[in-house]
Amino acid sequence: MARIYAGILGPVAFLTVLARGLPWGEEARSTLFAAWCALWCFAAAGYVAGWIAERTVEQSVHDRITRELATKQQSEPPAESPPSS
Repeated sequence: MARIYAGILGPVAFLTVLARGLPWGEEARSTLFAAWCALWCFAAAGYVAGWIAERTVEQSVHDRITRELATKQQSEPPAESPPSS
């Protein structure tokens, strides 16, 4: 999930800076440099956000499965042991 977030936020930031800079007649070199910086910064931020989201989902699923297994074990009657000779 982290790579997906990084792969989306980085290019969106790049295109946003280009769309903001070029129509206003700013110098192409400075606009491209700002877009490149935005690409890397937002890709890093997206990676961190995606990693946090992935860990949150994994922990939630783990907790839910653990709770369901505990409930199922409590509701089942204890298994009777076979008679000893």
